Amino acid sequence: MGALDHLSHIFDCSSGHSKLKKRKQLQTVEIKIKIDCEGCERKVRRSVEGMKGVTSVEVSPKQNKLTVVGYVDPEKVVARVAHRTGKKAELWPYVPYDVVAHPYAPGVYDKKAPAGYVRNAEDPQVSQLARASSTEVRYTTAFSDENPTACVVM
Repeated sequence: MGALDHLSHIFDCSSGHSKLKKRKQLQTVEIKIKIDCEGCERKVRRSVEGMKGVTSVEVSPKQNKLTVVGYVDPEKVVARVAHRTGKKAELWPYVPYDVVAHPYAPGVYDKKAPAGYVRNAEDPQVSQLARASSTEVRYTTAFSDENPTACVVM
């Protein structure tokens, strides 16, 4: 910002509020939506392609996933997809299998999740269930291949 810009902002009497708009951040929004056929895929893609701020749209029918990249608000994208397609749409609830401490704990494991993904355990009630108890840890390490004092019967 140059000296003239600085002076023009100081002596600007045209309005009481700033002319500068806060620009939205570039975001990647992942949405879970049921995609059965090519027609559904096309309908989902077209529902967000014309949206202001969208730079790219990717549809993964096998994972039932829509990925939108752009200067958009995630909640508005979900609302628009749900309204335009008439389908139930929600933010992507899954995380990769590797980032979860106990992927097979109740509340985290979801058999409807795509391969390599488990449900995100951000909810305190679910994460409470996801913590393994000390007896659970003892039994799993007793039969582990990494444990040199593990049971030889295996």
